Amino acid sequence: MANWSNYKIILFLLAPLLLAWGSREIHLEKKWGFYGHKRINRIAIFTLPPEMFGFYKEHLEYITEHAVDPDKRRYALEGEAQCHYIDLDHYYKVGEDPFQIVPKRWTDAVAKFSEDTLQAYGIVPWHINIMKMKLQKAFETKNVDLILKYSADIGHYIGDAHVPLHTTENYNGQYTGQRGIHGLWESRLVEINAESYDYFVGKSRYHKSTLELAWDAVKGSHMALDSVLRIEKEITSEFPSDKKYSFEQRGNTTIPVYSYEFSQEYHKRMNGMVERRMRAAIIAVGSIWYTAWVDAGQPDLGALQSVPPSAELLEEMRSVDELFHNEKHKGRICE
Repeated sequence: MANWSNYKIILFLLAPLLLAWGSREIHLEKKWGFYGHKRINRIAIFTLPPEMFGFYKEHLEYITEHAVDPDKRRYALEGEAQCHYIDLDHYYKVGEDPFQIVPKRWTDAVAKFSEDTLQAYGIVPWHINIMKMKLQKAFETKNVDLILKYSADIGHYIGDAHVPLHTTENYNGQYTGQRGIHGLWESRLVEINAESYDYFVGKSRYHKSTLELAWDAVKGSHMALDSVLRIEKEITSEFPSDKKYSFEQRGNTTIPVYSYEFSQEYHKRMNGMVERRMRAAIIAVGSIWYTAWVDAGQPDLGALQSVPPSAELLEEMRSVDELFHNEKHKGRICE
């Protein structure tokens, strides 16, 4: 087995290329955002052990590019949107602990609140657990298409679970006069700061319970939610109204955005929160991939390394792109 330090050296040498690639996305897709999701999946590959690294490195472009497929599916597929979030504040009153109120096990939560209620207010931790089991089965059957598809999708849902605004009904500040804060936290701050983040997150780890890992991600996000909302309000009260927003050219379109100065002040006062959540997402993604592989019996991926995605899978992904561009939306709009 190769020494882990060698892989740290490889990541160090490749980091400039990874970042240069990622920077091309900044002005192409506003949606963590699409830019952040792709980066999370891409760098998570470098947390894997040698037995997995070769396969994932060979398919790095696929897993990176398709990190955003779940967001694209939200535009037309019923049942997709709720897989991206959980509105914990629906279940508790001020002063109560949601993690004592909402059962972690799906069957217990259904018994307490009903499946309709859970679906209405988001199911991301339970969906992550289901996706892990699907990936494990794909490893067991050595199905390259499904390994790639589920690996990319898991990265997206884990990324969403690490975003504080994915844990609240007030997901875009619409109830607190802060509309647009979702895009500010998840997209704008990442777009203008991601090149300075530290992506040396360590080695993926085995987790006995993927469900616990998913709930830990949600808990970390929800515990940060108060700061996300409060700090933005504080800065807004201090900034001149004509300095909060500016305009940027994206392609042939000029669009309003949070000003660079406002965004950076927000980023600074959160004291590294966005970077910490992104780093946590990266290691969690790699760890779930690794856990699924271990639980599948550690199949030899070497023989699968050179197998490309099938024509059927690529056609399925093209159909996802068509759904994305159909100007319909069945999920939450958080711009």
